[in-house]
Amino acid sequence: MAISVKHVGHVVLKVRDLDRAAAFYRDALGLTEVARYRGRMAFFSAGTNHHDLAVLALGPTARPAPRDAVGLYHVALKIGDRLEELRAAKAQLEAHGVPIRGTADHRVSQSIYCEDPDGNMIELYVDGDPALWQADPSIVASVEPLDL
Repeated sequence: MAISVKHVGHVVLKVRDLDRAAAFYRDALGLTEVARYRGRMAFFSAGTNHHDLAVLALGPTARPAPRDAVGLYHVALKIGDRLEELRAAKAQLEAHGVPIRGTADHRVSQSIYCEDPDGNMIELYVDGDPALWQADPSIVASVEPLDL
């Protein structure tokens, strides 16, 4: 019998500097910092989970993961269901000096891509009409330009 996964519970990302990463996830992305552990980890909640994301500090000499190595590509964080919310997120990122790496219309969702201070790719997205993917699940593989 197969395991029945209900949802993704949380993600832990490796970073160099705990305070710098915490400032990004707390101040730029608006997650609530809920706890720290032994000066090496910070835990963040989007409001309904005890924590949705955590960061683990490896220290200033930690090497970045090579772009062509196997591993995590990005973490997607849902921020709403309307393009207005995505536009507001773009303005918030720009106000915090966070470079936008790209935008995309995936038909099932619309997205902004940025990186945290350690180069971990973050996708901020709003959902489209669920009837689209319910009628045709294959459209989840759509990528079109998005102008915000």
